[in-house]
Amino acid sequence: MEVEFAAQTSLPAMFLGQAERLGPRPFLGHKAGGTWHSLPWSETAECVLALAAGLRALGLEKGDRVMLVAENRPEWAIADLGIMAAGGISVPAYTTNTVADHLHILENSGARLVIVSTRALAERVLPAAARSDHAPAIIVMEPLSLAQSPGVDIHGWDAVLEMGGGGGAGIRALVAGLDRRDTACLIYTSGTGGVPKGVMLSHGAILCNCMGATDVLRELGLENEVFLSFLPLSHAYEHTAGLHFPISIGAEIRYAEGIEMLAANMAEVSPTIMTAVPRLYETMRTRILKGLARVSPLRRRLFMAALDLGTRRLKGQRLGLIARLADLVLERLVRDKVRARFGGRLKAFVSGGAPLPYEVGAFFVALGVRILQGYGQTEAAPVIAVNRPGHNRLETVGPAMPGVELRIAGDGEILVRGELVMQGYWRDAPATAQAIDSEGWLHTGDIGEVDPDGCLRITDRKKDIIVNSGGDNVAPQRIESFLTLEAEIAQAMVYGDRRPHLVALIVPDRDWVQSWAEAGGRTGSLDELMAGDELRKALALVIDRVNRQLSPVEKIRRFMVAISPFDVDNGMLTPTLKIRRHQIREKYGQALDGLYEEKSQNRNQALG
Repeated sequence: MEVEFAAQTSLPAMFLGQAERLGPRPFLGHKAGGTWHSLPWSETAECVLALAAGLRALGLEKGDRVMLVAENRPEWAIADLGIMAAGGISVPAYTTNTVADHLHILENSGARLVIVSTRALAERVLPAAARSDHAPAIIVMEPLSLAQSPGVDIHGWDAVLEMGGGGGAGIRALVAGLDRRDTACLIYTSGTGGVPKGVMLSHGAILCNCMGATDVLRELGLENEVFLSFLPLSHAYEHTAGLHFPISIGAEIRYAEGIEMLAANMAEVSPTIMTAVPRLYETMRTRILKGLARVSPLRRRLFMAALDLGTRRLKGQRLGLIARLADLVLERLVRDKVRARFGGRLKAFVSGGAPLPYEVGAFFVALGVRILQGYGQTEAAPVIAVNRPGHNRLETVGPAMPGVELRIAGDGEILVRGELVMQGYWRDAPATAQAIDSEGWLHTGDIGEVDPDGCLRITDRKKDIIVNSGGDNVAPQRIESFLTLEAEIAQAMVYGDRRPHLVALIVPDRDWVQSWAEAGGRTGSLDELMAGDELRKALALVIDRVNRQLSPVEKIRRFMVAISPFDVDNGMLTPTLKIRRHQIREKYGQALDGLYEEKSQNRNQALG
């Protein structure tokens, strides 16, 4: 059941209105003890009101910030809505944050309270709270056996709900007084370019995004939708698209047990809409292709035939009568089985957070799985543009969403204006002035162009563009996409600003390395194999293969092998799996610079 967006004054008001209409219908689902459990809309509303009243009893006032540290679970949604219903500002934080990360957010936001879920997460929150200059009180969702930290006031989740019992009428009155222009949350950027900044998003900014998403997906028939949420809710993408958008259309949300259980959860839940980042789709594609080695030759031929015919249709090629008949048969023999892997009811995957390689998107569409690429950033609440189901241009990110003004500046930068644009960076007026000009245009820092159909094409990040010593502009993400599409390469970063040519840091695919070693009778640990000359020679052939697809200024002249993969734990990836270039350059920059030295001319390096 869709809401009337123009009439909405705040996110908690929208939620409470939906809860009143939908009452006993299931809303928030999670798996415990091997069984899925659902919390109805009505009970969720009672919890939100009780938590909000409890927060007020603890001294929360309008505009106070509350940091939220939890994995995706029903209590996360209740906490986010409860904070806003109490008049507070929700400050989501990643579960992967270190003590130093938490301390930065606590002191920068001035959070008065912290809500944390588990003991493991509390072990990083409590030291930060104790060191903070204002020592916020802590609310813990699960009982802790930890000794109470000196100077930190700790409250149990159930105790706070009980404290707020009976305070629903007062909270409803508070919610009625909220305005679309009030700040709903501070979403801290994931730090791809340095210290995270708090992005102030109003209730109206997120409501604007929900309105646009509803308009885009309405043609799919939005009724009894089920979302499977697994991206971090602390990220603006999932916070809007995986929580508040489902609320706006009356959908059920179920929380995945984790990325390792995602495939099983999809089969169990049968989601209708899912949001994810390109890295997940790349991984799915790789696993499906690897799985072909374990099926019979006949099934493998049928699969490849379905992929080929689907790709030809996607490219607009005409199919003859025999090919059309074969395609119909393969729809049942192959594509139905592929769709069944995702639960059988999926209307659309929506991809955002980073560029989706065309080959990856085309792979799924050719196999009968709709994937819609979109584009946005935290500062825009976050979705700016997305492909529409009836006109899906995989090589673009689609047209601007309703309510979004978009134009291209003289230097190619994408500018955005509308209610979705952030109110600014928290306590950072200079950065705000740099991001939003006097006319209200958000300078995204991305380079793009709009085609005659009104679809936006992203070419690269403005600040990531490499300018070589000859003055040529090179987009590293495009080259990295070519590299990581090769089976032998798991991750890559291109390097060469103000240099005569490009070099690259390559992380080999460990499964491929193992297969390559076994096929050649090679022995030794994976790390030893990846540091060896033989593997570098094999990778050099892969680089040569990729270079044949690139222009002269884009070609990789030399490379080095990173034995350790980029991941969230070592700081090389953001929680949404984008590479942190500044972190990688900090660790490998000296070695990459060494590739330009004359002694390195015939030597590709391998580092841990």
